Amino acid sequence: MANIIQKNRSRAFSHQKGKCFYCRAPMWQSDPSQFAQSYGLTLGQCRGLQCTAEHLHARQDGGDNTSSNIVAACLRCNGRRHQKAKAMEPDRYLNYVANRLRKGGWHQQIIRAQIQL
Repeated sequence: MANIIQKNRSRAFSHQKGKCFYCRAPMWQSDPSQFAQSYGLTLGQCRGLQCTAEHLHARQDGGDNTSSNIVAACLRCNGRRHQKAKAMEPDRYLNYVANRLRKGGWHQQIIRAQIQL
């Protein structure tokens, strides 16, 4: 099962041109060092920008591991969406993240400046 999720995550990463489905920040898949160097970030700052497989319809709610249900999302966006007992619907969460970004929030200010969100 993990191989299917990894394969679909990589497909989504390529399809989304390496950008998070929610915040549109660039992400890394396998080499945080190279990513950090490319954007002038520390490894610690890169942690939240790791690419994860985000199930639009959660597995616990009957979602599956198909490519149509998996998008690539940064660790921060994926984790924040699932902090509450009931995750926000993807469209609602997308709007929530967009509003936070417009107000200058979401990713730390230094990361925002370096990657020009």
